[in-house]
Amino acid sequence: MAENRINRELDTRDKNVRKKAWMRPETLPSPIFQDGYAYRWVRVSNQGQTDATNVSSKLREGWEPCRAKDHPEITMVTIEQERFKDNVVIGGLMLCKAPQEMLDERTEYFQQQTDSQMRSVDNNLMRESDPRMPMFNERKSKVTFGKGT
Repeated sequence: MAENRINRELDTRDKNVRKKAWMRPETLPSPIFQDGYAYRWVRVSNQGQTDATNVSSKLREGWEPCRAKDHPEITMVTIEQERFKDNVVIGGLMLCKAPQEMLDERTEYFQQQTDSQMRSVDNNLMRESDPRMPMFNERKSKVTFGKGT
């Protein structure tokens, strides 16, 4: 009876493996992230026209272009402009990175701007308030879920 057995090492499970479902490929591939950096795709051209204003503003903000040799995982790189020939450019977008601390400072700056504007609106609203008919300033939202039937 032992002679009829198949050696387990020869037995494969290929027949039992499910076929992988087709998935739409990413339009913009994700780079392998480095600790301490954030990545962003920056527009360098739109409909064949270069967008120098956008690129220069992002570079002044602190974004630096990623070099193609630093990201070999992104294989479908097209060179659209001579200026960015060593960078990762796909479909008019260039991959850039910036230190995470800089982005945190930027987020904090804009949060302070937003808070300042909201205080200004609140002060203006409360200035118009009349004690006989006060205005209420509730900036709270509430999420509720329906009761299934």
